[in-house]
Amino acid sequence: MNKIVKLYYKIAYHFSPGIRVKIARKLGVRFREKEGNDDCIILTNPFSLFDSEPYLISIGKHVEITKGVKFITHDGGLWVLRNESGYSDYDFFGPIYIGNNVFFGNDAIVLPGVTIGDNCIIGAGAIVTKDIPSNSVVAGIPARVIEKLDDYKKKTTKKGALKSKGFNAKEKEIHIKESFPEWFT
Repeated sequence: MNKIVKLYYKIAYHFSPGIRVKIARKLGVRFREKEGNDDCIILTNPFSLFDSEPYLISIGKHVEITKGVKFITHDGGLWVLRNESGYSDYDFFGPIYIGNNVFFGNDAIVLPGVTIGDNCIIGAGAIVTKDIPSNSVVAGIPARVIEKLDDYKKKTTKKGALKSKGFNAKEKEIHIKESFPEWFT
């Protein structure tokens, strides 16, 4: 990619959240949704979403990738074996497959060869080292299933899930303060 195009994308990234998916697509990330009909959100810099091999990343429909998330498609650990006979020319790669309707919390990391099923929540700071089944909520280092999506839904609706989509910042603040009066007295 020439320097002018790359500079354009870096500038546009700061002004238009919708262009981040387009940048990732241009860099080689595969989205399984038709271009121009993207229902994915990338809230991190698409240039830092992966270290290399963006063409080994496949992302489904309705996926949200928050700030600091990283997809790592290679394992540099073979560096240690490079001095051994037969390993001097080897690298290790693994595709990353993300299902539909997946949310990534801030700073989550997905390692090579991982498949994440549909309807999953990946907790902030999680390091995903192995496949995640559909309808799972995972967290931790290494990431592990902490509950099923249905359990998460029941828990959050009891503990503070509020209808606030479409509210401006002031409306949201008023609604939250009305919903948690004990916190603001």
